[in-house]
Amino acid sequence: MSRVKLVAEADAVGEVSEIYSQIKSKHGYVPNIFKAMGNSAAVLNGYLSLSEAVQNTSLSQQTREKIALAVGEMNRCRYCLAAHSAVAAKIGLSDDQIISARQGDDSDPKVQAILSFVRQSVENRGWVPDGNLDQLKQAGVNEQELVEIVLSISMNMFTNYFNHITCPEIDFPQVRDL
Repeated sequence: MSRVKLVAEADAVGEVSEIYSQIKSKHGYVPNIFKAMGNSAAVLNGYLSLSEAVQNTSLSQQTREKIALAVGEMNRCRYCLAAHSAVAAKIGLSDDQIISARQGDDSDPKVQAILSFVRQSVENRGWVPDGNLDQLKQAGVNEQELVEIVLSISMNMFTNYFNHITCPEIDFPQVRDL
């Protein structure tokens, strides 16, 4: 059960109502995470702006979803794991690829280096040893991609923590524990 009031579409007013309309046109409905964020137009706008920034990075959609899955697994965010597993499947990742990403593994050496960096970043609260940056660069990650990876990690940490604190009901197909 949610620990904050979920603002239903019918109860949304002003800017929140307008944002819900945008979300509904994109997703077909307003997911519960957004209904929890609907308590503050500033939070909704902030998240959507951050999400759009991540989408506009040079990182592929598959890589962005793999980062989200790895961060979600590390933080044990059931909501984000369900949501990002659904998105990952929709964009063509197999069940095995989704599970591997959750475990921080990938068959592509560059993506593997990214997921290893993601793991180190989350485990060490951002204090990543120089050797991890060297591994990223050796795998072909450039400076632009590096800072975009940090943005992606940060956005996913926000939603993981948001969901842990607010506990919206999961409205995506549930995923099994690893």
